[in-house]
Amino acid sequence: MGAEKTIYVTKPDALRLERLLAMSKRTENVEALEEELSRASIVASEEIPANVVTMNSKVRFRDEVTGEESEVTLVYPPQSDVNEGKVSILAPVASALLGLSIGQAIEWPMPNGKTRSFKIVSVLFQPEAAGQYDL
Repeated sequence: MGAEKTIYVTKPDALRLERLLAMSKRTENVEALEEELSRASIVASEEIPANVVTMNSKVRFRDEVTGEESEVTLVYPPQSDVNEGKVSILAPVASALLGLSIGQAIEWPMPNGKTRSFKIVSVLFQPEAAGQYDL
């Protein structure tokens, strides 16, 4: 699953996500997110590079197989709304994108047993880059 790539997560995001995971039912998605967090470099919100996908970031990514590009905003489960492109961090695509930076790609197992490769095209909005450290 691309363990050689460094992913970055802000300290507040890491703390919130750990609380979320502690309250969540054990599922493959929860375990995948735990694995992502366990290998992440945790940094202060003010130190996260602007090209890194954080919680509440709006990101454009490309499916490397189909070439299809999508835009999603990574949110906590209560804020998820597929119609608005707000995807819960517990969804496979969101946990795959968290912590990646522009140009990075990740192989991600899908529920159907196949693997998808997603590449970050751009970070359209990142709260920390906008000075919004409390989102």
